[in-house]
Formats: sequence, C-alpha cells, structure tokens
Amino acid sequence: MIAAYHREELRSLLEHVRDGFEQLDKGEIDEFELDDLVHRYKRAAGDLWRFCGSSGGQWQQAANALAYRRERGHAPDWWAQSEGRHDR
Repeated sequence: MIAAYHREELRSLLEHVRDGFEQLDKGEIDEFELDDLVHRYKRAAGDLWRFCGSSGGQWQQAANALAYRRERGHAPDWWAQSEGRHDR
C-alpha cells in the first residue's frame, strides 16, 4: 500500500517540475524561479520519503498514519507543506 502511495505522490510532485519547465519555455517564469521550484520539489520529496520510510516497520507506521489522516480528511499535501520553507 505505502509503495503505491509513495509512487503516486512522487509522480504528483514531479508534475510540478514538468509544469515549471513548460512555464520557463513559454517565458512565464525565469531560470531563478524554476530553480526555486526545483528546490521546493526537493523539500517536498524529502518530506514524502521521510514519511514513507525505508523499512518494513516504517512502512507499516506510514500506512497507519496515512489511514488515520485520510479518515479525518487530512491527507498530506506534500507540495503545499513545502511552500515558504527555505532550508537549502
């Protein structure tokens, strides 16, 4: 369960990067704004990786936490959570 969730969320985060390159190509943002977007992606993806864990016990803990949050209508929004943080 958590592996599929991780993959889906990672894809969603990567779509923001893809959109950023499209915006750059259209002249809607500049290289510095794209760089900021890439750093934001890195923060969000790092948070996602930490949440999902890297071992069986961590995966179970993440699955339980995700189920709990979803039941209460508070599923994590990794992109939104990364906004405004500047921990490069």
